[in-house]
Amino acid sequence: MTLPLDDSLLDDRLLAAIEATAVELAQLGGTEIRAALGGMLRVKYKGLEDDPTHLKDPVSEVDGRVETLIRERLSERFPDHDIVGEEFDQRPALGHDFIWAVDPIDGTANFINGFPLFASSVGVLYRGCPIVGALWCSTSHALEPGVYHATARPDAGAGSDGVKFNGAPLNHSPNPAVRRRLGGEPRASAKPVFGWDGRKTGSAAIECAFVAAGLLDMAWFERPNIWDVAGGMALVRASGRQALERNDEGWQAFDGFAGEEAEPGGWSAPVAIGSAAALEEFSRNW
Repeated sequence: MTLPLDDSLLDDRLLAAIEATAVELAQLGGTEIRAALGGMLRVKYKGLEDDPTHLKDPVSEVDGRVETLIRERLSERFPDHDIVGEEFDQRPALGHDFIWAVDPIDGTANFINGFPLFASSVGVLYRGCPIVGALWCSTSHALEPGVYHATARPDAGAGSDGVKFNGAPLNHSPNPAVRRRLGGEPRASAKPVFGWDGRKTGSAAIECAFVAAGLLDMAWFERPNIWDVAGGMALVRASGRQALERNDEGWQAFDGFAGEEAEPGGWSAPVAIGSAAALEEFSRNW
């Protein structure tokens, strides 16, 4: 992933402040989620007014509450930054250097059913490039909830700062005795197609974090929204793994969420993340 950008507005103190705030906001989401888990939540489904059979996009009362809290804190900490989130229709205006992309609960269907795979995702873009990610995940490599987080400067290349979990550097080395790794897929498949065993978690953010942590060798998403993967893409960059985006010319290196004329909040495209070898096989056979 090569994203050459002018980073004249960035310095180490600013990036540290942004990452610290992103971690705080992701943890806030996790705290609200854990407090509500198991309760009698109010749940509605997007698009149900137009189609009474549409039950694919649930939203709980917690989703809206968490995003409201995040927006309030960001307006205090970084009033000149813009924000795009899943639960509000407001979209960033063109011309903002910094945009926060927030998914208060990624994996809401899992959450409302008590299936323990969901996340609260916070990503920060600098001129379309994912530079900071903080993902509170309901479980982790350590078998406990926590925040995967990282800063990936646009000028430093992949793997610039590494991924941390709850503030500690994450050092995960795959076991060489394991000859078939795992890959996150949007649909469960009874018949393995690629050189890994497919897994469907129901949360793009969880899968991004697990790819960055080395738990999944790769993952791909059919058409995520920007808030689903913005934080995760920053983790992928910081981990040294790669990302592809599919366009009319096939699978190409991911080059940011928007060009100079595009609206970042409107981005949606097929993407794949993972090790170079896994992505080469995937792009060749998909």
